[in-house]
Amino acid sequence: MATVVRNTEGFLENAADWTEEVARIIAAEEQIELDEKHWESIEFLRFFYKEHEMSPPSNRLFVKAVKEALGEDKGNSIYLMQLFPGTPAKTACRIAGLPRPTNCL
Repeated sequence: MATVVRNTEGFLENAADWTEEVARIIAAEEQIELDEKHWESIEFLRFFYKEHEMSPPSNRLFVKAVKEALGEDKGNSIYLMQLFPGTPAKTACRIAGLPRPTNCL
């Protein structure tokens, strides 16, 4: 894998550097082994970013957007926290190769 440049929080400096292999490496750093549930959320986030030219700005809006796109069973904070521990929007965006959500601590 070619070296990808990341900032101090682990977000890619250049979104074009993202690959599924890069996602797996970043996820492994978070002790996350990606499965189809993770990939579904990652693909949704990448689509959201393409459509809106921004990451979901907060966990609350991330949960709401997932709920609208993937349904109530996946669009809830408990489900997303199980997939992406800590701050789900921030963790998921980092793995998806997207910029840091603006309102995430």
